[in-house]
Amino acid sequence: MRTPATHPVIVPTMRYRDALAAIDWLCRAFGFEKHAVYSGEDGTVHHAQLTYCGSMIMLSSLVESEFSKLIKQPFDIGGRETQVPYVIVPNADEHFAVAKAAGAEILMDIRTASYGGRGYTCRDPEGHIWSFGTFDPWDPE
Repeated sequence: MRTPATHPVIVPTMRYRDALAAIDWLCRAFGFEKHAVYSGEDGTVHHAQLTYCGSMIMLSSLVESEFSKLIKQPFDIGGRETQVPYVIVPNADEHFAVAKAAGAEILMDIRTASYGGRGYTCRDPEGHIWSFGTFDPWDPE
């Protein structure tokens, strides 16, 4: 297991209008697994952690807060993003097929990159852009 003392850890954090639906979709379409979900009786997700192959993202419901005033959602800015998570997957072609079947909007079709690895870029149902590929910058091979 990675720890801050042995390996740098960066955990992307995202907001969703319907966080419970997003959690289910991200697990089904992208292969994430629920690590922890803390929600209120009204269905608001206060904090959730999803894992994939030893990595993690955190997400919550889109609610007015001090933090939410610092960020914009894709639907606020014409479907654009200022940052995109890149997730290393063992088999990009299989991952692509599952995501596409689950309804991911494919923005950049699966292909082999000039620097190595195969990957693709897509949009989830709430407009967040994701890139998945086999290129691993930690592995020189």
